[in-house]
Amino acid sequence: MKKNKIDRRSFLKMLGVGGAAAVAACAGKKRTEAAADEYKNQVEPPTGQMTYRQNPNTGDKVSLLGYGMMRLPMVEGTEEFDQEMINRQIDYAIEHGVNYFDTSPVYCRGMSERCTGIALKRHPRDSYFVATKLSNFDPRFQSLDGVKKMYYDSMSEMQVDYIDYYLLHAIGGSMEEFNRRYVDNGAMDFLMAERQAGRIRQLGFSFHGRQEVFDEVLTLHDKYHWDFVQIELNWLDWNYANEINDGNVDASYLYAELLKLGIPAVIMEPLLGGRLAKLPQYVAIELKRRLPEQSVASWAFRYAGTPEGVLTVLSGMTFMEHLKDNLLTYCPLKPLTEEEQQFLDTTIAHQMMEEETIPCNACQYCMPCPYGIDIPTIFTHYNTLKIEGFLPNPTLAEQGPQSQADPDYREKRRRYLISLDRQVPRERQPDHCIQCGRCIHEKHCPQQINIPVEMQRLSTLIEQLKRQPE
Repeated sequence: MKKNKIDRRSFLKMLGVGGAAAVAACAGKKRTEAAADEYKNQVEPPTGQMTYRQNPNTGDKVSLLGYGMMRLPMVEGTEEFDQEMINRQIDYAIEHGVNYFDTSPVYCRGMSERCTGIALKRHPRDSYFVATKLSNFDPRFQSLDGVKKMYYDSMSEMQVDYIDYYLLHAIGGSMEEFNRRYVDNGAMDFLMAERQAGRIRQLGFSFHGRQEVFDEVLTLHDKYHWDFVQIELNWLDWNYANEINDGNVDASYLYAELLKLGIPAVIMEPLLGGRLAKLPQYVAIELKRRLPEQSVASWAFRYAGTPEGVLTVLSGMTFMEHLKDNLLTYCPLKPLTEEEQQFLDTTIAHQMMEEETIPCNACQYCMPCPYGIDIPTIFTHYNTLKIEGFLPNPTLAEQGPQSQADPDYREKRRRYLISLDRQVPRERQPDHCIQCGRCIHEKHCPQQINIPVEMQRLSTLIEQLKRQPE
């Protein structure tokens, strides 16, 4: 694809007078209100209409929508996961054809497997596929004994005696790390023996990282026979993953390499941590103009589900509204047309690349911070205002009269500081980061964000905004 740039003025011209007027009319609308509007008149998704893909290795009919158990609902006002709501949502998902559930020992502060197991145990074991991971980032679980403990604990937490899809979690940093976590300790020999015994039905890996590591691990296909691979794929990462974050690999390359080997692809981050559901208003309006009855998020899910080599698309559906919306997209899937795909790959993706946001997917891998910093919420807050065009620039304000630099600076400054205080308690804001580095040295950021550097940058920005007069 040619990567031609398009500026905001040109984009508005493409929309025409009516589209530009709509942009102006909606310019002041809060994103939360817009998101709520999408679900007000949400219809019930049909049953018996789920799109399935057949696993070429096993013949399994896997639902194209997979339930990601990373962001589970919580009891309001508490730190407890809402098991009753989790049960209800999983029941509803199964009723509508979802049969793939993806979890990990490290999701939801270590509670995801347990919550998933409690909910799924109430259904026949042959009615669903469960996927979990060897998430042995911690050195304590990198010995063979540690690997076995994590593996058996996963079975115990999920109350199963076999795992349908088991993944080496988040490879891609280096081959030295891959060998230390999985090869030199005998983990791969153990896992292949478990697959041979039928306690692991499919063995694969999830990937975040560098192309050379991806390529080298794929060369081990003859030795390990990767049954599936989980990759990040969405309409922004398709051509721009490397530009979003240096060192990442474009999804178009990852998918093509798997297709060559006939390895099914499981898709994660179809919404890029929610960013592709929270688009700039002028972009969202164009998508709604094309398909008024569909949500903005549905475009991303159709994009991820269209390629034939995709086995399932994972979505972390915290709320019932999210689940219903995704079911409407996949019951059944209406694949993207060539024109729609071109539109997302070029016009929309180019426009989003100009936003220069922090590539945080709110996966929570960096949490908890030992000093209480709410890292994902801070990044999400920054990205939201950046995308909406409400991010204040104190440097511009210092260059001359505000009317010449940024006439909306005062309002942007006020909005940034007030909304930050509302979303993040003062003691959990960037200025309390002591740069200890545990979030990058002892945790694993799939997007390879240098979190201490970003925290320092945002702390400096906030301090500038507080110092400048109204």
